Amino acid sequence: MSDRYEIVLTCPKGLEGLLLEEAKTLGLEDVREQTAAVRGHAEIEVAYRLCLWSRLANRVLLVLSRFAMNNADELYDGVQAVDWRDHLEPSGSLAVEFSGNGSGIDNTHFGALKVKDAIVDRLRTAGGERPSIDKLNPDLRVHLRLDRGEAVLSLDLSGHSLHQRGYRLQQGAAPLKENLAAAVLIRAGWPRIAAEGGALADPMCGVGTFLVEAALMAADIAPNLKREHWGFSNWLGHVPAIWKKLHAEAEQRATAGLAKPPLWIRGYEADPRLIQPGRNNVERAGLSGWVKIYQGELGSFEPRPDQNQKGLVISNPPYGERLGDEASLLYLYQNLGERLRQACLGWEAAVFTGAPELGKRMGLRSHKQYAFWNGALPCKLLLIKVQTEQFVTGERRAREDDDEPANDAPQQARLSEGGQMFANRLQKNLKQLGKWARRDGIECYRLYDADMPEYAVAVDLYRDWVHVQEYAAPRSIDPDKAQARLLDALAAIPQALGVAQSRVVIKRRERQAGTKQYQRQAAQGQFMEVSEGGVKLLVNLTDYLDTGLFLDHRPLRLRLQREAAGKRFLNLFCYTATATAHAAKGGARSTTSVDLSKTYLDWARRNLSLNGFSDKHRLEQGDVMAWLGEDRGEYDLIFIDPPTFSNSKRMEGVFDVQRDHVELLDLAMARLARGGVLYFSNNFRKFQLDESLVARYQVEEISAQTLDPDFARNPKIHRAWRFSAR
Repeated sequence: MSDRYEIVLTCPKGLEGLLLEEAKTLGLEDVREQTAAVRGHAEIEVAYRLCLWSRLANRVLLVLSRFAMNNADELYDGVQAVDWRDHLEPSGSLAVEFSGNGSGIDNTHFGALKVKDAIVDRLRTAGGERPSIDKLNPDLRVHLRLDRGEAVLSLDLSGHSLHQRGYRLQQGAAPLKENLAAAVLIRAGWPRIAAEGGALADPMCGVGTFLVEAALMAADIAPNLKREHWGFSNWLGHVPAIWKKLHAEAEQRATAGLAKPPLWIRGYEADPRLIQPGRNNVERAGLSGWVKIYQGELGSFEPRPDQNQKGLVISNPPYGERLGDEASLLYLYQNLGERLRQACLGWEAAVFTGAPELGKRMGLRSHKQYAFWNGALPCKLLLIKVQTEQFVTGERRAREDDDEPANDAPQQARLSEGGQMFANRLQKNLKQLGKWARRDGIECYRLYDADMPEYAVAVDLYRDWVHVQEYAAPRSIDPDKAQARLLDALAAIPQALGVAQSRVVIKRRERQAGTKQYQRQAAQGQFMEVSEGGVKLLVNLTDYLDTGLFLDHRPLRLRLQREAAGKRFLNLFCYTATATAHAAKGGARSTTSVDLSKTYLDWARRNLSLNGFSDKHRLEQGDVMAWLGEDRGEYDLIFIDPPTFSNSKRMEGVFDVQRDHVELLDLAMARLARGGVLYFSNNFRKFQLDESLVARYQVEEISAQTLDPDFARNPKIHRAWRFSAR
């Protein structure tokens, strides 16, 4: 066997350049970059050193053979040509990993089977003994990559991926892999800062990955020093003497590093559930004397133990995956920028984010940016020198190129030009509508509804909370511009309305199919009591696309309340039965409310109970059309506000308001008592009432009478009719 080998180091996409420099430092020669890998040549000692010391690689592969292949038979022959007796005993165990396709191999499982068969057939003894398969902890892990007709056959010297250092047995919801965290630290200049005796702080540390990787670098500890099992442990080509020498040297360096005065490395985490797991990870890494983790909110983050401490603030804030994340994340990034300005003057900062647009909202200029990949998600590392000349306004930050210098005096980030226009419109609307709302005792109303087309959101006030709905932008609008405008609007809302950032909730409203609009979006379960016309109602601003209270139907609910005295009231598609609560408050003799959703009927029951109503008020779960066909009761006052479309699993067929409204209204009018009134409403913009209904019943459109001032700007929000017998 040759004393010099071809070595391939794999890594996450985007780390190739950093890994190349690291590999050179560790002794790899003739180094070249590949996609998600580097390759070079070295003796076995360098291969071992790469296993032990590489902070960036995933795997260290020792290439056994490269050969051309055009079909599965040539794959088998090429693998069998290797003398596997130099590498594995017939009684040993084997695992095969196969990647790539082509040359008649379109299935990686099939490719792996052909490689396995070739090795096993070469090693099978006359007595029939052959290697077994062990996918978890084999004696030998073989890797074959197929690339454009060339097969690269390698031994995996690392075993499990090198990013698995062994200290992180507990992790948060979206952890960075350890080698990606190390790459971010290197790009952020931490090795230089640590050599100068600088500090490191992470204000959102999770379970401490940045902290541990930073301490391992600062204390000169090999990242895989504590790994017990390697891919070469049972390889027949393994040279234990060389490995023991390298391992002993690494242990000596770690002992010397830990004997130095520890650097100031601190993490802060708001979630109390992550504190102990983070501390456990630090302890497993043997770094309890170097790294401390404390519970603390970002708003109170103060990294300096004294005024002279300087160093690096590093953070991986959330990127935002769920409905409604935009508001909380915008304010999180703004608060991060504010804390850096207030508490970290003279420090360097590194913000690793999958949402660069949010990074721009910190009000600090990044002097460098690096592209990374976190799995399949493109990310950026923003490097910032926290100095007074780096502070920029929101307006400048949103429109300038990243390389353009900033000369603004220190100040809190201002709104962009568009954001200020949006804020001005909110304040104008608040001045006008606020007088009306206070006069009429209205706590919940629509303040803004896409008044400015480029800011396509609806803004509703629920007492001292703000509920924002973003309308989906047309496909003709650049998504990045739409996102930037949304962030402008969200930045403006707290300032314009004088509300706490934590009391702004955002949701995205798109064209909904079936019952999607009623499906749960979150699970916070936070209900708030509001008042309308003397009726107490529960709203939930976070968990569903709608809040449990349709604000545009306020005039209709109040009309029902005025007309309900002594009447038998029926509420079809009742949702949370807010109209029923109004009718009961108005003195209805009895009420019946029908809906298919148990969730909303439970909510309806709570609304009624909140107002002291219970036994006289029936809540019926069922498909409205089927229920009307079975019920034989008579009602003096009926309210119907159906969905545009519904295809719930609990109902037969599909309900379409345009197609089915004639049958629905005929069934409901058959239940209307002599002298009774039925109110029908829906919000389908293209809805047309069937002319045959006008011929059979007394019909009056009352849409204009059912709009309060907060919806006067959007008269198409719904249409409503009053039905009675001819």
